[in-house]
Amino acid sequence: SRKINKGAKIMRFDLRMSGLGGQGIVTAANILGMATVKDGNYSIVIPFFGAEKRLAPTESYTRISSEPVYEKGEVNYPNIIMIFHEEVITQGKCYTMPFYEGLQENGIIIINSPYELPIPKHDLEAIEKLNARIIYIPAAKIALEVAGTELATNMAMLGVLIGLTNIVSFESLESSISERFGKRKFIASGSTAALDDVIKKKYAKVQDLIDKNMQSVRVAAKEIKRMEDERCRSQ
Repeated sequence: SRKINKGAKIMRFDLRMSGLGGQGIVTAANILGMATVKDGNYSIVIPFFGAEKRLAPTESYTRISSEPVYEKGEVNYPNIIMIFHEEVITQGKCYTMPFYEGLQENGIIIINSPYELPIPKHDLEAIEKLNARIIYIPAAKIALEVAGTELATNMAMLGVLIGLTNIVSFESLESSISERFGKRKFIASGSTAALDDVIKKKYAKVQDLIDKNMQSVRVAAKEIKRMEDERCRSQ
């Protein structure tokens, strides 16, 4: 159990996920929230999107805590920002501008990209003043290599998050993925339900989907830990 004992330090994460329609951002946020509850903690998940179409800007806000969470609505001051598509930055496809708006001091920005993006100097300076870190990770590449489809990019991104923070347990995440794609029907929106059907068609059995997605999670978590170890050794 990951329940927080009395007298233990309070755990709190405020996350903002930004990306494009069709990347499973709403799904990732809901699975993360479900896993949080299974671990004995608390979570509130709020998706935010306009027209439900592929490649349209999409955001999800997730609050996670060892104490009850009552705030709802947008996460205006995240300590973790997850960027699922580089166009959020390079083309401004984001409801929150600039993409790091409201980031707390010592925050983390996780970007799904195999290379550094051309972020303007003044933005990099603003992020540096916050003593925040930008972490690039090829989540889409990991998903394609491990799960056979970039549709598992959202799970690889969750793996990166877990590898950095231990925010939820792998066991609870796997259980949440099983519930999401199992027999129980889950509908967050029309497009999300349609995306679920597309994902399921990629695999012969639902268990194959669960296994491949969890493999993406674990490989991404292992990779970010390797990268962090390498960074520490070089300092």
